[in-house]
Amino acid sequence: MEELYQKYSKLIYHYLYGLTNSHEISEELMQETFCSAIKNIKKFKGESKISVWLCQIAKNKWKDYLTKSNKIKTIPFDDTLENILIEDSILEDINSQSEKVELYKQIHKLDENTKEVFYLRLKGTLSFKEIGEVMGKTEEWARVVFYRGKIKLKEELLKNE
Repeated sequence: MEELYQKYSKLIYHYLYGLTNSHEISEELMQETFCSAIKNIKKFKGESKISVWLCQIAKNKWKDYLTKSNKIKTIPFDDTLENILIEDSILEDINSQSEKVELYKQIHKLDENTKEVFYLRLKGTLSFKEIGEVMGKTEEWARVVFYRGKIKLKEELLKNE
């Protein structure tokens, strides 16, 4: 299990950080994820990659955390998100709080897969290849979902100007 931890802890941490935007919560949930994986390793049937299995455990730990703490997940707006969106020509400039709020609203309207790809890409800083692995899909699938999500965001934000 030590080998698994060494190999996948960084991926799981980034995945959880993309969901939580908190180093402390991500660390805690990562530890819970690996504890659960150790307890349930015999249940792993090898039908998926071990990284996908670990990410699913991590996602369930995050959902448990949200349920226990009565928190609703939001995507925090920070320089990383702003820079990526600007680099990708979605936004020219976000200056006001109301523009930031509108961006949040539009991101939350995206379908679950697209939101998760955005979390992993923007907050988890995962590559498209890693996102594909986490979600049990291909690198190309992750790229397409992210690209289509950006297009939807851009359209919605331009509509609301």
